[in-house]
Amino acid sequence: MLRVMIVDDHPVVREGLRGMLEAAPGISVAGEAASGDEAVVRAGELRPDVILMDLRMPDGDGVSATSRILAEWPESRVIVLTTYETDADIVRAVEAGAAGYLLKDTSRADLLAAIRSAAQGETVLSPSVATRLVTRMRAPVTESLSPRETEVLSLVARGLTNAEIGKALFISEATVKTHLLRVFGKLGVSDRTAAVTTALDRGLLVR
Repeated sequence: MLRVMIVDDHPVVREGLRGMLEAAPGISVAGEAASGDEAVVRAGELRPDVILMDLRMPDGDGVSATSRILAEWPESRVIVLTTYETDADIVRAVEAGAAGYLLKDTSRADLLAAIRSAAQGETVLSPSVATRLVTRMRAPVTESLSPRETEVLSLVARGLTNAEIGKALFISEATVKTHLLRVFGKLGVSDRTAAVTTALDRGLLVR
């Protein structure tokens, strides 16, 4: 019997998912959570096999909760179940360790199949999400980083804070933030770690 935990801040969504899952053979609902922080606590209490994780919630988003849960209980499998499919959201979820990324318009049959596949260690993606990832991997870099952006990101890779980078380059901390925001936009990421990783992968930074 696969034990599933449902994490979503909308009660009606949780109720609908619970009814769907409890009617499926071999699957039981271990519990629910309405926020990222609550999901971390409940995951430790329930130790579910699979967690259906909403992406955007109050008190800790789904990506943060996924990362925290898997750091403590790596045997659990997390499937992000959301209405959002931006490149940045998908990449953040995958980098956090999510075993899958499904959209909320996924059919009942596909959702149940995904839960069973994730429990066996497989990666599960909605077709449109898979297409976006493949396209992203194959797409050439259309924008290069400016020399200053490369300098800033190189210092980020060395572990310096924005304030320390500003002092090293004789620019204000606000200017550092502006450069980083431009870097995030060019690389299609939403945080410093992902920016460094992506830049290294694309050969824009030297290890």
